[in-house]
Amino acid sequence: MALNKAKIITVTSVKGGSGKTTTVLNLAGILSEMQQKTIIVDLDLYSGSIAASLNINGETDIYTLCEDMMNNRFEQLSDYTQKYNEYIDVLSAPIDPRSVSKIKAKFMEILISRLTLIYDVILIDTNHIIDQINLVTLDLSDEILYVITNDLMDIKSMKTMVSIFKDMDRHNYKIILNEARLNNTSYSLYEITTIIGANIDYVLPKSFYNKNIEKFVYNGKIMTLDKNIARSKGGQIISEIVHKILKEK
Repeated sequence: MALNKAKIITVTSVKGGSGKTTTVLNLAGILSEMQQKTIIVDLDLYSGSIAASLNINGETDIYTLCEDMMNNRFEQLSDYTQKYNEYIDVLSAPIDPRSVSKIKAKFMEILISRLTLIYDVILIDTNHIIDQINLVTLDLSDEILYVITNDLMDIKSMKTMVSIFKDMDRHNYKIILNEARLNNTSYSLYEITTIIGANIDYVLPKSFYNKNIEKFVYNGKIMTLDKNIARSKGGQIISEIVHKILKEK
């Protein structure tokens, strides 16, 4: 059991296709190497792919946990999570997307409060939709990581989010520019920061794109658990993100 209250890290985006889920998995890989007891909570409720990416199959998910908690059938969290390795557990998105509407925002507060007593790190993968569940999750987060690509719509949408955070006087977020996602556009870092009105905190280089990524997904492997990838420039940036966040504990 974790001795300290868990660090809550939420990884999100302003639109789909940014490489958000891959970033979550790579963060988890570094945390695992650091022997941090970590749970990945897949809050991309309609199209979560954490379990599929890790070749995890189970009959329980975040919906069944929610239902049992709310109806006094809950006994222990381990009945609903799946173990990836010694340090990484997974709480999967709903197997049946029709059940998503039955998950209420107040459940997230109960769930996260319980997880903080068990884990060192709660790593939340969510989507770009601004709904009540995501708003509650962002409020509960210690650190919010926005993953964007070198794409004009992505950049302009991030500008809107930066404006919202400024209005709310919120500063617990970082912006990760994922240049490892291949696209046809290429704005300079200066152009991106000018449009957004904020600094880019981290850049995942194009070299971090691994041509064998499909093999990793097919085999249910996390890239940063591969020593060569962990030592690459992109792997070192992921490691830097993790270390800086944990230093703030």
